[in-house]
Amino acid sequence: MHRIKEMKHTGGIERKKAKWGWIFVVPSIVFFAIFSFYPIINAAYTSFFKKNLLSLRPPKFIGFENYTYIFTSEDFWNSFRSTITFTLGTFVPIVVFSLIFATFIMSRRRFQKFFQMLFYSPAVLSSVTAAVIWLMIFDPRGLANQLLDFLTNSPGIDRHWLSSSAMVQLSTIIVYFWKYVGYFTIIFISGLASIPQSIHEASRIDGANSWQDFVHITLPLLKPTTVLVSIMSMLQCLKTFSTQYLFTQSGAPTQPINVITLNIYNTAIRDHSIGRASAMSIVLFLIMLLLTWFQFKVSKTDEVDYN
Repeated sequence: MHRIKEMKHTGGIERKKAKWGWIFVVPSIVFFAIFSFYPIINAAYTSFFKKNLLSLRPPKFIGFENYTYIFTSEDFWNSFRSTITFTLGTFVPIVVFSLIFATFIMSRRRFQKFFQMLFYSPAVLSSVTAAVIWLMIFDPRGLANQLLDFLTNSPGIDRHWLSSSAMVQLSTIIVYFWKYVGYFTIIFISGLASIPQSIHEASRIDGANSWQDFVHITLPLLKPTTVLVSIMSMLQCLKTFSTQYLFTQSGAPTQPINVITLNIYNTAIRDHSIGRASAMSIVLFLIMLLLTWFQFKVSKTDEVDYN
């Protein structure tokens, strides 16, 4: 009898916990449904219509014509190449250097918090602010040319940071790297801090040096964090927009940095073709989904066991 009462009491507590769990979760579900799921569904629906952004006429159903157009458009494939070039040129260095910086900071016995604040500080800036700062740095009379003039002892040379096709691509990569490498460094620091020190002590007792400990102990146990950083940085690069938009508005050539998001904006706002822009949005979403799945598939991330 006592056991039955105890089971009823436990069941009542579990029901209350479940009820309060739903109370806390439902606002988040509603938020994501309104601001994430609905826009995706609406964009997918709109992509099958010919719709002018400023026209009062009802949209005309055209099926897959928007998709046919963008896949046969040289402008879209140029945007695709620009996006892939920017993503590979940015997210690979971000992953590598954020791990190096995190390892460096964790190896310091003093000033760890200072270095964390120093590296993280650019991440608190908005993308627009970061782009404006670097626009001034990349000015012909800015710090970038002055620094290279000093290092190469060749004063008065303009490197054309915002006018040359190759240099403007490099410029956008530098801006994104500077802004986000500190953010992912902090994530790596959290991953490194979660590895028990007893494991490193055991490896040193077994005769492993610092490099062997890093390669055979730290990297395998850091795999979930590395996958997380890889996916987050890749998605962040694929979504890039503000830097490219501000650079082109300041006179930089559009074609080298006409990433898909910038093309979507120009197609919808400048050309008023909201149906075609929606189709490009869905294509970008599918690319992001496919690459995320591919990274999970390749990494085959399992739960890390520290025992």
